[in-house]
Amino acid sequence: MPFSRPLRATAVLIGLMLPAQALALEFVTVGPRSMGMGGAGVAVTTDSLATYWNPAGLAMTQTVDVRIQGGGQVIDRLGIADAVHDLENFNPNDPNAAAKAQDIANRINRPGATVSLNGSAGLYIKGHLGEHAFGLNISDVATGGGFVSTQVTVNPGPPVSLTGAMALRGFEARQAAFSYAYAFSDKMFSIGVTGKFIQGAAYNGTTTLTGGTDVSITDNFGKPTLSTAFGIDVGAIYRPSSWLRFGMVAKDINQPTFDDVGGGELKLGPQVRGGVAINPYSSLTLTADVDATSNKTFVPGVKSQVLSLGVEQTIFSEFMSFRLGAFKNMKDAGTPFTPTAGLGLRVFAFRMDVGGGYDFREKGALVSGSLSLTF
Repeated sequence: MPFSRPLRATAVLIGLMLPAQALALEFVTVGPRSMGMGGAGVAVTTDSLATYWNPAGLAMTQTVDVRIQGGGQVIDRLGIADAVHDLENFNPNDPNAAAKAQDIANRINRPGATVSLNGSAGLYIKGHLGEHAFGLNISDVATGGGFVSTQVTVNPGPPVSLTGAMALRGFEARQAAFSYAYAFSDKMFSIGVTGKFIQGAAYNGTTTLTGGTDVSITDNFGKPTLSTAFGIDVGAIYRPSSWLRFGMVAKDINQPTFDDVGGGELKLGPQVRGGVAINPYSSLTLTADVDATSNKTFVPGVKSQVLSLGVEQTIFSEFMSFRLGAFKNMKDAGTPFTPTAGLGLRVFAFRMDVGGGYDFREKGALVSGSLSLTF
């Protein structure tokens, strides 16, 4: 069949990326539609956000799309946020100050008590010329984490006091990305490539943990170490029938390298993710994504390999879209499946979407929103 040769070539190319996975950073969920569907986007994204999710998706629809989006996610492991909040409110004059101080220290010092955070924002544009599709984005994708670097200790006083420190690590990819995609065999198959000019900002900071004092995280990541590099993403979508699509993307296949704090290097290894989308009927979409790579995070001992599941039901010719989903980091035993939900509203060419989720056990949260014009 005419599509088999490029399909095999793309599969081989992506497969070659799999051994080089050790330095890949976690895959950030970009956009409220994907966030509402549990973080799945590789096989279903055909708007301008495909410049991030899978450039091959740009060629699956002949539309012009302009949108802005922003979102973020926080993962709180073992309730460290509540423990730090109690640390901030610690009263050394409390009659039970010694016992409360030791309880706070024990909770903060627990192995695995860490916090991860990521976010994204940007302008995304898509256009087409027949079966050829083009896209660009000016965006920022950031990921980071915090963990106890100096264990909190209790000074019995009097007065009773607590002190310790938390390390803060992060990386921000400020990028201008340009995508091209082509569909053939009546959109049975599409391939796409994205080139990214990236300014990397590496962070390495520390925040003091002191009883009775506010703990500032966002102001203590430190001054970024800036450098630039060029990244390449490739992707493919295979649609054997009108109701079934398979997608795969490999991001940063050339392993762009940036300067790290302290004179080291930070290499972005390939992120490989696959997805499937099923349309039992035209207004219902079932989708799933899974990371093929076990991606590094900035939290010691925690890697990211996410399974995402989602569903979308549209009504009145996409006037409204309702989304539900869930995701699970299969490499992080301390986090459960996190439920997500989202809502979309379309009035003529204007679209507004929101999405989010909440981990009811660990109190991690994610939220995203976008405004767009689609013609």
